[in-house]
Amino acid sequence: MGAEWIFVSIFQILVAIGIFAALSYIAKYIVNKDRLIDRFKNSRLSNPQEYFPSEEVFLLKQVFYLIVILVIIMVCLYLSFDWNEGFYFIYLLDIVLSLYLALKMDKDSLKDKVLLFLLIPFGSITGLLFGDSIVVLLDLTHIIGYLYFIKVYFRKFIDYTENNELGITIILLFAIILVSFLFTILVENVSPMDSITMVSNAFTSNSFDASGQNIIGKLNSLVLAWSGFILSGVGTATLAASIVNRHVSREFAEIKDVVKKKKEKE
Repeated sequence: MGAEWIFVSIFQILVAIGIFAALSYIAKYIVNKDRLIDRFKNSRLSNPQEYFPSEEVFLLKQVFYLIVILVIIMVCLYLSFDWNEGFYFIYLLDIVLSLYLALKMDKDSLKDKVLLFLLIPFGSITGLLFGDSIVVLLDLTHIIGYLYFIKVYFRKFIDYTENNELGITIILLFAIILVSFLFTILVENVSPMDSITMVSNAFTSNSFDASGQNIIGKLNSLVLAWSGFILSGVGTATLAASIVNRHVSREFAEIKDVVKKKKEKE
């Protein structure tokens, strides 16, 4: 029985490595497909400046690094504790997140190769294919890899903020949401998805309940809450800019008339 268990574990590990390598190759092939990527980049639908002011685009790019960190923390919590809620979705999220990080990192040095190995989601791949497996113990190394990338993306956030002369006030907002997210898990005894939904609903002044009966419904609630929050902020900023622009234009027109009349008198 012991030899059979070892053989099955090795087999599942090799299958996980093979599948992750194949998915990485497919993802890299799609990303490097110039015609497809160029068409997507040149599309008006994919251009954020079609929807937001340029200042808002810089802010959203800044926030993106913090969102990646929050998603990594959420996946780590699901991998570390037993929340029986939509595990197939968490498995898929773990695989997609690992692929994204693997595509974005260098693979030249020995350190990079070790990190690439740590990114392989053994537990999620074997969980989807074989159900519960002893291979999930390798999630510990996977979490260690994730912790490293939390540091990497926080460094990217700082560098992007400094290079584009942006403020770091957003880090205060992120800290409030992160602390509230972890506090709600402990106090309310809810899953990470319930917690982030409750925090998002409370922050956007909707309610404090976890909207949605399953993980997909809760994800939809998150998208609606934060999309509405972002769009309402853009609308307010656009209205303010319009009012200021109209006021400045009127003042400029009045000054122009005064200068014109003065020249006529001379």
